[in-house]
Amino acid sequence: MSLLFDTFGFRALWTPELIILLAIVGLLYMLLVTKWRGHFAGAKPVRTSQKVYFFLGLFALYLGWGSPLYITGHLMISFHMLQMVFAYFIATPLFLLGLPKWFLEAIIQKASNRFTVRVFRVIWSPIIALFLFNGLFSFYHVPLMFDSLMQAPVLHSLYEYVLLFASFLMWWHMLAPLPVLTQLPHLKRIGYIFGNGLLITPACALIIFAGSAMYSTYTDPLVWANVMAYCLPSGASVPTEIFAGPASFAFLEARTDQQLAGVMMKVFQEIVYGIAIGFAFKQWLAKEKQQDGELTISDAPTARP
Repeated sequence: MSLLFDTFGFRALWTPELIILLAIVGLLYMLLVTKWRGHFAGAKPVRTSQKVYFFLGLFALYLGWGSPLYITGHLMISFHMLQMVFAYFIATPLFLLGLPKWFLEAIIQKASNRFTVRVFRVIWSPIIALFLFNGLFSFYHVPLMFDSLMQAPVLHSLYEYVLLFASFLMWWHMLAPLPVLTQLPHLKRIGYIFGNGLLITPACALIIFAGSAMYSTYTDPLVWANVMAYCLPSGASVPTEIFAGPASFAFLEARTDQQLAGVMMKVFQEIVYGIAIGFAFKQWLAKEKQQDGELTISDAPTARP
C-alpha cells in the first residue's frame, strides 16, 4: 500500500473535487433539516439516526467514486468491484433512509404535472426498475463495454450517473421510503428483493467462472496506460512499473483477481439484500401491529343506560 501513496499525488489519491462536492451536499442537507425545515408543510424534526444514515451515504459514495479506491480500482478489478458495492448497494439505500418523508413528499408534489406523471408512470414501475438497474449493471461488465467505458472518462461518468439513478429506483421499491407511493405490498417487496438477487447472479457468474482474465484494462499494458492517464494530472507520466514486474501493485494473478471480484460482489450483495429483507419484514410487522391495535367501530364500547 505504501507503493500507492509513494507513486501518486494528493489529487489522484483523494479526489478533492469530489470531497468539496459532497461537503456542499452535506451542508445543504443540514440546512434543509434545520433552518429550512419550516418552509415544508408537515415538516417534523429529523431523527439523529436519519442524519447519520445520510452522512454515511455520502462517505460510502466517496469511497465508491473517489478516495484511494479509485486508483486501486484501476489496478485490480476486485477493488473496482468494491467501489461499486459502496456506490450502488450501500450509499443509495442510506440516502433514502436519511431523507425525511416530508421532503420526499414535497419534491414529488412539486414535480407533479401532466408530463412528469406520464414519465414517472413508466420509469417508476417496479418491473422497469428491476430490469433497468440489473441490465445496466450486467451490461457494464461485458468486457468490450467495460474496457471502452474505462477509456472514455466522460462516457464512464455519465454511465455512473445513470446507474446511480437506476439504483435509486430499485432501492425505492425495496425500502418504500413513502409507503403511500409504494406499489408493492410488504410480502411482494421481499420477493422483489429476491428477484434482484437472481438477476445480478449471471453477471457475477460470468466474472467468476470465465476461463481467463477478460478485461484488457487489467491485462494489456497499453490499454491500462491509456486508462490510467485520465487519473493523473495533465503532463504526468504513467508509472508503468506498478502494472507488472517486481514493483507491481497487483498482488493477485489477473484471473484470480477477477474471480475474487465476482465472489465479492455476490457475497456483499447477498448481505445487503438480506438486511433489506429484514427491514421490509420489520416494516410489515409494525404495520400489522398498528392495524391490530387500531380501535374500530365494532371494538368501541357501547353506552349503557
